[in-house]
Amino acid sequence: MILITGGAGFIGSVLAKTLNILGHTDLVIVDKLEDSTKWKNLRGVKYLEYIHADELFNGDFDDTIAETDLIFHMGACSSTTEKNMDFLMKNNVAYTQALFRFAATKNIPFIYASSAATYGDGNLGYSDDHAKIAGLLPLNPYGYSKQLVDEWILKEEKKPDHWFGLKFFNVFGPNEYHKEDMRSLVQKSFEQISAGASVKLFKSHRPDFKDGQQLRDFIYVKDVVRAMIELADPDKAHHSGVYNLGTGKARSFHDLVHATFKAMNVTPKIEFIDMPETIRNQYQYYTCAEMDKLHKAIPGFEFMSLEDAIFDYVQNYLVKPNPHY
Repeated sequence: MILITGGAGFIGSVLAKTLNILGHTDLVIVDKLEDSTKWKNLRGVKYLEYIHADELFNGDFDDTIAETDLIFHMGACSSTTEKNMDFLMKNNVAYTQALFRFAATKNIPFIYASSAATYGDGNLGYSDDHAKIAGLLPLNPYGYSKQLVDEWILKEEKKPDHWFGLKFFNVFGPNEYHKEDMRSLVQKSFEQISAGASVKLFKSHRPDFKDGQQLRDFIYVKDVVRAMIELADPDKAHHSGVYNLGTGKARSFHDLVHATFKAMNVTPKIEFIDMPETIRNQYQYYTCAEMDKLHKAIPGFEFMSLEDAIFDYVQNYLVKPNPHY
């Protein structure tokens, strides 16, 4: 049985559906549906049971989780603008620690979501070398919550034999629609273009970057899920650790938007706007994952190009009446 926290969320739901396609319907979905549209991500997904995240450890589901063979922990507050650190300490840090201790006690393979937000402004580089992780300086509370988890797990003496922490870079793709302001620029651009408007990009407030040339390591959600499933193979246990999960290629927002226009067969129209002062001090102008470590763990793994991924996202999802995966 496979337990997926955040199973109704963006990455978790794509993971659940992909596992279905591979023949796995023995899934337990853990999440908080509340009044969001996340429930739509679960339509068509086959699973054994849904558990509210707040009830996972209340004793009612001990028998269920005791039968778990694999845990994908994708559940967390993923908002980079969340300011309530007490909430993040409880929701992102303590919850992960509790689940990891359970996995360690039962020796259940454990794969969890970390974040490239742990790298802060990037001045310390983007190396996933364990020796360098403790020195990272995130720029926002969300990144700090993920940093705390990575450091804590690395220091824990008791771990499952098979575990991975994955520093996701800029993930985009189907099933992100409920994320509001945290949706990718691909999805936001699609909406603006569909409405006949110009796409708005932030001006650069640094002299070494032109407007729209801020760089990110954009990665398609399908590639993220494929990599996680490969890492869950028992043969990968000896590679356990904290890993980057990007593509290893930095592309500009200008590239991303132009690829979206092209996928929609629309002439590009871009407007540059001032970046809000509230985020200027925590804005990353460049991110790019060092990927040597992951390629050693899963050699031969190939990522979709930015252009191919955006074309797939637009043509096979965003233009459809039901855009879900």
